[in-house]
Amino acid sequence: MRERAHPVRWTKVMGAGILARFAIPPRQVTAIDSALNPRQRAAVSYTKGPLLVLAGAGSGKTRVITQKIATLIAGGMDPERITAVTFTNKAATEMQERVGALLGSTAAGEPRISTFHRLGLRILRRDFDALGYRSGFSIFDAGDSLALLQELQKRDSDDAATEQAQWIISAWKSALVDPARALEGAGDAIEAGVARLYARYQRSLKAYNGVDFDDLILQPITLLRKKPEILAAWRERIRYLLADEYQDTNLAQYELLKLLAGETGRFTVVGDDDQSIYTWRGANPENLNQLAADYPNLKVIKLEQNYRSSGNILSAANRLIANNTHLFDKKLWSANGPGDQIRVIALPDEHAEVERVVTDLFMWRLKGRGDYGDCAVLYRGNHQARLFEQALRTRRIPYHLSGGRSFFDRAEVRDVMAYLRLLANPANDTALLRIVNTPRREIGATTLETITAIAAANELGLLEAMNDPSVEKQLPSRSRTAVRRFAELIGEHSEAAERGAPAQVARELVDEIDYPGWLRRSNTDAALAERRIENVEALLDWFDRIGKPNPDISLAELLAQMSLQERLEDDDEAADGQVRLMTLHAAKGLEFDHVHLVGVEEGLLPHQKNLEGPGVDEERRLAYVGITRARRQLVITYSLSRKRFGSIVDCMPSRFLEELPEELLERVEPGNEVSSGEDLETGNRALAEMRALLAGKP
Repeated sequence: MRERAHPVRWTKVMGAGILARFAIPPRQVTAIDSALNPRQRAAVSYTKGPLLVLAGAGSGKTRVITQKIATLIAGGMDPERITAVTFTNKAATEMQERVGALLGSTAAGEPRISTFHRLGLRILRRDFDALGYRSGFSIFDAGDSLALLQELQKRDSDDAATEQAQWIISAWKSALVDPARALEGAGDAIEAGVARLYARYQRSLKAYNGVDFDDLILQPITLLRKKPEILAAWRERIRYLLADEYQDTNLAQYELLKLLAGETGRFTVVGDDDQSIYTWRGANPENLNQLAADYPNLKVIKLEQNYRSSGNILSAANRLIANNTHLFDKKLWSANGPGDQIRVIALPDEHAEVERVVTDLFMWRLKGRGDYGDCAVLYRGNHQARLFEQALRTRRIPYHLSGGRSFFDRAEVRDVMAYLRLLANPANDTALLRIVNTPRREIGATTLETITAIAAANELGLLEAMNDPSVEKQLPSRSRTAVRRFAELIGEHSEAAERGAPAQVARELVDEIDYPGWLRRSNTDAALAERRIENVEALLDWFDRIGKPNPDISLAELLAQMSLQERLEDDDEAADGQVRLMTLHAAKGLEFDHVHLVGVEEGLLPHQKNLEGPGVDEERRLAYVGITRARRQLVITYSLSRKRFGSIVDCMPSRFLEELPEELLERVEPGNEVSSGEDLETGNRALAEMRALLAGKP
């Protein structure tokens, strides 16, 4: 059933014209937090037209967005007519909590705060039939999409690696390039093959009543462009739009926001071109520039006061990023005082670098400057983490490695999810192929080939084909029985799911197929089998938690919420009291008292593939992000030699080091391994404690 639109609820307005409906009455200005600085206050109070807030690192952008939402509501705007979007569930949740704290319990309704993909899903869920989708459409994650592409390539030998093809198709979708345009613009036979694969992939998705993650943005754009009446209805539902991390939007995301905001530009977008570090996945910092072209009355407010870092750290960051071409000039400053000098340490090789960093971390805690949880080690590539992990384990220093394997990538989790996706959407052949013989039920390759032929001949999905009368004639008795039992299993639980309580249906299905028993039988390692069973139980518990406060939730909706969960599950675990190891990309948005930026060498930072051309600017922005993660102390290290591909090679210090202000640096050369601030007594205490740890003493 389609979601009904809320009736329009008009509030008392002042003045004339459409924008007057969204202006904050003067009597409500007192709702703005008095602690905001003048520029933050200006950004919060401005509602006369489109607004771009250039928010430097640590300048309080989230505070501005949440305060603006609260102020709009305090001024009389219906909360449900306000939509804010960002890039991660974690950021959206934080924003929602902050707004809730500002509004208290008196607010009637809540603003819509979500990721871009959840906004797209919200649009599709309401108007899916206008695009030819059926109720209960599936969301194909990256693994599902890859499996579908692999299946399609079995039928046609286009000369392209499947994973590379998946990446290219995603890039085309992000740039609003449809299959016909992709084929027309193909530069060679390989690219033309991928374009033809793209066309078949889209047809298959539609046949399976499915969309992939890119479609959650692309299909709403198609809908809003083709159906003016639906576009008008959505503009009525969204009276004011806010977007965070705007520099990370791709062309499709910008187009979606532009369509929803309308010609009058009822929006505030917040971004920082100096922190645009995702162009490799489609982000387009030029979208900041495009705003001025599309909205000539765009107002720009710069937030340059940094509340995070010391003055020396910010001065170094400003000097570094000044070497990039800028869309908008800005200069961060801080009232926190100059702070420590930035230490730049040269080490003989990567092993010496690791030992030096780990010793510094130990000394940081020993000297009472903070806990291990206040420290981070940042690097350009994940491969750099291995030596640090080994050294931290040896020293028994607790650490947390960000970017580990996603919970949703585990085979047992994907199996259960595939079963449930098939229950919700019987046309999902990809889900069926994954679990048709898991646990083993003697439906072999020959049987599947026969069913696939029946499906193709009659234009049916695989599950429909299993119920086709011709199955009785074309399969031997034993195979026919196995296929019939599988189809009945799915049919019975699909009917149960339609009646409600999807979390209960999920548990009953897992029990009926004895999935835990199959895991025990198929794993020779008993401990591993139990861990996999625990993962299945964790998934079912998660379904319970989602279902309890939403007793009327459908299985399709529950699956949609699961599909859009963050894929960095390990990062959500508690990391209190642990040194954080992470890439510069993963560190964006975080902050730490004590930061080690390691491997600052030509070929690592900047990366080997970006030593020339426009890629250098993005590498410089990465270094800028790393520097501005530090609140109190920043240590930069590099090696003079490093083992690469089995050989020892000489390393050159990164060009970025030469772009830092020399007067703010304390350089430490090889051989000077103890800084002047570490006296003999402190060193002896550190050595004694390390020996005690290594000996296993308390």
